[in-house]
Amino acid sequence: MGTKTADETGATTGAEATTDEEKVSVTKSADDATEAGTESAGDARAEGTDAALDAEDAEHDADLAEDPAGAEGPSGVGLGAAAVVSAVLGLVSLTGGWIGTVAAARETLIGQLQTSSNASVATQVKEVYGDAWQTTALWAGGFALVALITGVVVIARPAFGAPGRVQAPWIKSVAWAGVALGVIGLLLAVLKYSDALLGLPSTG
Repeated sequence: MGTKTADETGATTGAEATTDEEKVSVTKSADDATEAGTESAGDARAEGTDAALDAEDAEHDADLAEDPAGAEGPSGVGLGAAAVVSAVLGLVSLTGGWIGTVAAARETLIGQLQTSSNASVATQVKEVYGDAWQTTALWAGGFALVALITGVVVIARPAFGAPGRVQAPWIKSVAWAGVALGVIGLLLAVLKYSDALLGLPSTG
C-alpha cells in the first residue's frame, strides 16, 4: 500500500526533468532577450552619437561656407583696424586735427615775432597768416597721404596673403573710403599750399 512503482517513479522524475529544462530554457531566453536589448540600446546610442557628430560637422562646414575668411588664418582683425584708421585719417585731413591747429598757431606766433612793425602789409600778411595756412595745409596733406597709403595697403594685402582667402566686404569698403578721403584731402592740401585755393588776399 502506498508503494510507488518504477513506472510511476520514472514518470515523476521525467516530469520534473522536463520542468527543469523548461525553466532553464525560459531563463536562457530571458537572458538572450536582455543581451539583445542591451546591444540594441548600445547601437542606438552609438548611432545617436554619430548623428550628433555629423550634425556638428555639417554646421561647421556651413559656417565656413558663410564666412570663407575664417576658414584659415587670422580673422582679419588687423586689416579691419587698418581700414578704419585709413578712413579716420582721411577725415582728419579734411576737417583738421589738433596737431595742425597747434602748428598753425605756432607759425603765426613766429611770424609776429620775426616781422618788424614797419614791414609792408604784404610781408606782414605773408609771415603772420600765409605761412600758418601753408603749415595747416602741409599737415593736412600728411594725414591724407598716410590715409591713402594705408587704404591701398589694406586693399592690396589679400593678393600677397594666403591664396583663396576672401577679404571681408566691410573691410574693403572702409579701406576704399579711406583711399577716397585721402585723395580728396591730398588734392585740397596741394591746392591750398600752392595758393591755388583760398590764396592770400591782395594787399595792393
